[in-house]
Amino acid sequence: KGNGMIGNMYSMGLALQALEATRNFYAPRKWDCAQAFSVVSAHDYQQPMAIAQVLPALVGRSYLDVAGLDCAATKDMSPKRQLPLSPVLGTHGVPRAPIQVHYSITNTLQGKHFHYSTSVTVPSGSTLLQVMEVAAEENPQTFSFQTEQTSWGTYVTSIHGLAASTEDRTYWQFLSAGDALQEGVGTYKPHAGEHIQAIFSTY
Repeated sequence: KGNGMIGNMYSMGLALQALEATRNFYAPRKWDCAQAFSVVSAHDYQQPMAIAQVLPALVGRSYLDVAGLDCAATKDMSPKRQLPLSPVLGTHGVPRAPIQVHYSITNTLQGKHFHYSTSVTVPSGSTLLQVMEVAAEENPQTFSFQTEQTSWGTYVTSIHGLAASTEDRTYWQFLSAGDALQEGVGTYKPHAGEHIQAIFSTY
């Protein structure tokens, strides 16, 4: 993409590793990685899998270099554990300002079609998953959903009783202003007034 994104934030780590490892084979010109690395550097990665894939590229390595690592020479560099932020309080214990997020679910693909919209109020900095939870609490008959945990974080498997299926090649796609979100529901943080769409889609 023109802004340096390769696929999406989830694919960037492995794409950068692959491009760096094979850069000598590109013709007729050398691959210019500055724009792609600026996208990665500016992003606040939250998912351990995404971090594990992007870190090697940031230090000019790839998973291919693992065979040559001297594990005996490494030192304990584990980061200090930090307490998670409160869902209501900010970093200094100050209450986070409430924001309103518009959320809609749409199915025009299978069975009985539907479209429902709502607006929920959450503390600023809340994730999309928290927005969905509030919507489900306020109107469970309409906005109930199910998830499963994966190595990439929380994956939405069903909304309004309509489940995604690998056999049917269907899934719930999340968009903002018509563009697919680059993060999962467990890490994406909507801004005030944003309209998030969950659309039952096929691939």
